[in-house]
Amino acid sequence: MTLSSRIKSSFVAGLILVAPLAVTLYILRFLVNWSLQFVTPVVRAAGLAQYTRNVEVVAQLLAVVLIVAAVVVLGFLAQQSVGRHLFGNIGRLVNVIPLVSTIYGSVRQVADSLVERKTSYESVVLVEYPREGVYMIGLVTGESPRAVEDVAGQDAYNVFLPNSPNPTAGRLVLLPEEQVHEVDMSVRRGMRLIVTTGMGDEREEAAVSPTAIENVPK
Repeated sequence: MTLSSRIKSSFVAGLILVAPLAVTLYILRFLVNWSLQFVTPVVRAAGLAQYTRNVEVVAQLLAVVLIVAAVVVLGFLAQQSVGRHLFGNIGRLVNVIPLVSTIYGSVRQVADSLVERKTSYESVVLVEYPREGVYMIGLVTGESPRAVEDVAGQDAYNVFLPNSPNPTAGRLVLLPEEQVHEVDMSVRRGMRLIVTTGMGDEREEAAVSPTAIENVPK
């Protein structure tokens, strides 16, 4: 092996070693900076710096602990009957605000599908999009209106195609039954696959039905 070949090989090996670390550090830095916009107001509003001898980092860590504790308390209350009633009223209030209800409903539905087995989505399917032979994960949200089925000449379904890794954005497509392919995958599993860009748990394999969807709830 010539000297130039060894240098090239060493450079590639070093690049493979350093690049993932650099990308990881960049993402961590971005996440830290993003989270500080929530932590810093808490530090200032609660005056936490005076309890940490003006050590900003310690005050920020204390703010994180308080935020986590507050989320845990809210989660506990949400599981109680009084909390369910209270937060249910808040949710209904939010749902009457046109733009806010759309955003809140989408984010809430995605969050529920990540942690709960029962969601508003009916099932996970595969759709050939954006071209034939390329499959995209879709979430069935219900049957299409009768006018759509009249045009398609068969049963049709409302299918939401979420973006990855941000499933709150995507597009709604109305597809005839023959273009919607059933897949043996839970909604929670499908959503996690989308959020992790396919780097989720591979032990749960999805089996695609060779025929059109058959078990979508009617």
